[in-house]
Amino acid sequence: MEKYKYISTILSLLTLTFIACNDNLNIEPEQYILTEVAIESPQNIHNILNNAYGTARSGSSYGGGIAMASELLANDGDLSWNGTYVDPAEFDEKAMLADNGFVHDIWMNGYDVINQSNIILANLTVFTDTYEKEVTEGEAKFLRGLVYFDLARLFSKPYVADAPNNQLGVPIVLTAVLDPYNLEYPSRNTLEEVYTQVILDLTDAYELLPPSNTIYATKYSAGALLARVYLEMGDYINARTISNDVINNSGSSLTTTFAKAFNNDENSQEDLFAWQVTSQDASANYFNLFWAGRDYGGRSGNPDIDIEDQHYEIYDDEDDDRANFFYEAKWWCTTKWQYQFGNIPFLRLAEMYLIRAENNFREVTTIGNTPQNDINKLRGRANAGLYTSVNLTTILMERKRELAFEGFALFDAKRLGKNVGNIPYNANQLVLPIPLREMDANSNLIQNEGY
Repeated sequence: MEKYKYISTILSLLTLTFIACNDNLNIEPEQYILTEVAIESPQNIHNILNNAYGTARSGSSYGGGIAMASELLANDGDLSWNGTYVDPAEFDEKAMLADNGFVHDIWMNGYDVINQSNIILANLTVFTDTYEKEVTEGEAKFLRGLVYFDLARLFSKPYVADAPNNQLGVPIVLTAVLDPYNLEYPSRNTLEEVYTQVILDLTDAYELLPPSNTIYATKYSAGALLARVYLEMGDYINARTISNDVINNSGSSLTTTFAKAFNNDENSQEDLFAWQVTSQDASANYFNLFWAGRDYGGRSGNPDIDIEDQHYEIYDDEDDDRANFFYEAKWWCTTKWQYQFGNIPFLRLAEMYLIRAENNFREVTTIGNTPQNDINKLRGRANAGLYTSVNLTTILMERKRELAFEGFALFDAKRLGKNVGNIPYNANQLVLPIPLREMDANSNLIQNEGY
C-alpha cells in the first residue's frame, strides 16, 4: 500500500482473509492469523502489546534512532559524525531532506506503535479480569502517550509555556485500523492538542498501572514520563510534584556507582523503565551500533559518532566518573553504550532528581529536598566535588553531564531557548520534515516550513 504508510504496518500483525474462487487456494499460512482471531482473547491482545513494546524498542525509535537525531541535530562541536550513512549526516549538518530514510522510519515506527496501542484499547472488552484489563489499558496508553510526545517534539516547533501553541503538531489518530482499505487521511493537529492528548494518556496510565510490573511500564514509569512532559511544557509545579512522587514512592534508588546504571543484562535498581535487548535483536540497538567501537559491536566508523575534545570542557572536576566514562577505539566512544546486548535505560531515577532540583529552584521551594542536596546526590555518586550552593546554570550543567548522549540535547536546547551554534533554537532546520512518502499519500498533511 502506498497510501498512508504510517498506519499500514498493522499488516505485520494481522492478515486479512484471502478470498479466491478456487477453494484450494484458501490456504491460511501457518504463521498468520485472521484479524478476528488476533483480537478475540486476552492472550492475543497481550501478544499485540508485546509487539508494540518491541516495535517501540526498534533501532528506528527508542533503540537509538530518536536519540541520535536529537544529539546530532543539537551538535555544535561536541560530536563528530564519522559514519557512511548519509541520513544521520544530514542531522549533523542541519540539512535534512524530506526523503531522509531515518526520519521516515521514526514516523512510520511511531504510528505503528500508536496503531497497535489503538487496537489494544479498542478491544479491552475481551478481558474478564478487571486488574488485567486495567494494566493492559495503562501500558497501551503509556506507549501511545510516549510516542505522541516525541513525534511532537521532533516534527513541530518548540512548545511555548503560557502560549496558545497553535503551531502544527502531528496527526492525532485514536481509531484502530484493522482493515487497510478503511484508512483515513487526517490533517495535523495543533501542538497544544497533541500535548493535551499526551497528558490524558499518561495520566490515565499513571492511575491504571501498578507500582511494579516486571520489565513492563509501571505507575512510576508513567509518572517519570509525565514529569518529563511537564518540564518540557514549562509546568514547573507539576514537574516538581510528580518527580518528587517518583523519587519517594517508586522503590527505585540510584546505583552505587555511575557505571552500574549502564550496560546491564537486566534492569538496574535505578531504571524506572528500560528497553529490553537480547542477542536476537541486538543488531537493532542503534545506541551500540553508532556510538560504540567496532570491537564492541559498533560500525566501521569506530565509532560512527566520535566524542570531540569540546565535550570534555563541561566537566568541572577531573575526578568526576562521568568525565572519564569514555574509551578509545579509532576515535573516542562513550562507555554508556559499550555493551551490545545490554538493556537501554530510558527513564532513570537520576533524571527525576534533576527535574526536582530544577523545578524547586525555579519555584523557590524545597519539596522533597533542596536543589543543592539533589544535585550533590548525583555528584557524590559520580565522585565529583560537592557544591556549597547551586543556581540554575549549575543545575542545567549537571543535567548535561549526567544525561549526555541519552537523547536530551535537542529537546533541552529547544525548551531552554538555546541556539545551536548560529542556528536559532526555533529554526526550521531543527524540525524534522514530514516524510515525503506521507506527503505524497495524504494530501491533508502540510509540510513543515523549509522543506
